[in-house]
Amino acid sequence: MAGPKNKVAGNAYARQALLPEGFRDQIGLGAEHEANIVRKLVDHFMSYGYDRVSPPLIEFEDSLLVGPGAERGEQMFRVMDPDTQRVMGVRSDMTIQLSRLATTRLADAPRPLRMAYAGNVLRTKGSQIRPTRQFNQAGVELVGEVGLEAELEVITVAVTALQALGIKDISLDLTVAPIIRHLIEAFDLSDDEAETVVEALDAKDAGTIARMEGAAGDVFKTLLSASGLADTAIMKLTGLALKGEAGEMITHLAELVSAITTRLPDVNLTIDPCESRGFEYKSGVGFAVFAARGNSEIGRGGQYCVTHPDGRKEPATGFSVYLDSLISVLPEPAATDKVFIPYGTSASDAEAARKVHGRTLQGLTEAADPHKEARRLGCSHILIEGEAEAV
Repeated sequence: MAGPKNKVAGNAYARQALLPEGFRDQIGLGAEHEANIVRKLVDHFMSYGYDRVSPPLIEFEDSLLVGPGAERGEQMFRVMDPDTQRVMGVRSDMTIQLSRLATTRLADAPRPLRMAYAGNVLRTKGSQIRPTRQFNQAGVELVGEVGLEAELEVITVAVTALQALGIKDISLDLTVAPIIRHLIEAFDLSDDEAETVVEALDAKDAGTIARMEGAAGDVFKTLLSASGLADTAIMKLTGLALKGEAGEMITHLAELVSAITTRLPDVNLTIDPCESRGFEYKSGVGFAVFAARGNSEIGRGGQYCVTHPDGRKEPATGFSVYLDSLISVLPEPAATDKVFIPYGTSASDAEAARKVHGRTLQGLTEAADPHKEARRLGCSHILIEGEAEAV
């Protein structure tokens, strides 16, 4: 029976091991697996000319609430800086920080500006889809260029990076969130009418949209019915023959679909012209990336604008992948071979083994049975007379 002291010690350990909801320890093979994925992603981004940047985990709150950051203020942890007595925020999304870099430290850098990043983000609340509140985010941002080629490059970098990790059956779901706003303005809808339309389209509420009358009702009904395979959706959308900015957006979407189909023929393309949740700050086409094995998106991106201190806006296109979602669609990592070097092995033999096999574990005390000790320590091989033998 455990004594009182052991019980107290056990309770203390339980309290120390307990983490807040939405947080977890990454240890052993899991931590190594995630680090390897991040490394491969960033190396792939850099192979396309994107330079690595690494902003701080925490900075002044004001900097994190500029532009698209204003939509995410409620997700941000805040602390008081003891030196300046100013409120600081822990980043909840790294893309906001890259917007700051593009408009300040790198404002005079040659355009288009290409940045790659990876790091942890922290959020006050998890969601049903993403219950974790701390996770790795990696991606790219292309700033200072607008148009088909910029969007196509970012989408290509995103898709090929995931394919390089072994993910097949990738799907891209394209959306044009600003089109709803353009149509509301074109039909001169009242604030109440506009709110009803936006809520109905977000909820895919066909009943509410069906009750709308006139030209606006016809357009929004078609828009709602256009969700699905890209070819079919484009036919319905172009058939609307819309004028102005909404029409230009559909024409551009059709051109982008054609370009993606040519460059990335193995990607499944769908379109949801009514989807706006999470794309509120996009100024053009947005996209979400899915994998056949996943239950939620593994990344998203699209076109937006960064705002300079003088108010000038600059076009940008980016993509972010969420490591927790990405890892869930990848195969479980296999254990890495590790060679046990028995106590008393010469330093030269141990160094030679490291050069050949990569991972070794040095025995620090003499073992009665080196093979048994190697197995106890989780090694796959043991070094015997300069050769690695399976245990």
